[in-house]
Amino acid sequence: MLGDRGAAAVEFALLVPTLFLIVLGIVDLSRLMQVQASLSAAAREGARVMALTNDTDAAEEAVLVAAGSLPVLAGEVVVSPDLCRRASDADPATVPADPDATPGREDMDITQTVTVTVTYDQPLASGLLGLSKELTGTAVMRCGG
Repeated sequence: MLGDRGAAAVEFALLVPTLFLIVLGIVDLSRLMQVQASLSAAAREGARVMALTNDTDAAEEAVLVAAGSLPVLAGEVVVSPDLCRRASDADPATVPADPDATPGREDMDITQTVTVTVTYDQPLASGLLGLSKELTGTAVMRCGG
């Protein structure tokens, strides 16, 4: 009987660290998925603001506000291009058109979408090992809403 208790204690001592790592991995994966969803939503909000206002500063501010509790820095937000125009706003004399395009038509070669990309380094393993994973949220939206 005494040997059985000792064997159970050894098995428990071997099993607990493995179970702890599995639970920690599940928590980290869940957190990564939550942060990824937050980054995508923040990028979408930034793209929406840029498409409607054509203001890169307002788009970056919208991303930072939408990121909420994530400490996203302004340098981690990229708005491309920095000018959002619809084809109907184009002046055929100043916008280079596709050789096959008719001037003044919607198929002119100008920026019709805006892309907002947000990057963030998410710490892994609850910060125990100092590891991190870079996550990126990207959104593309048509100019003018």
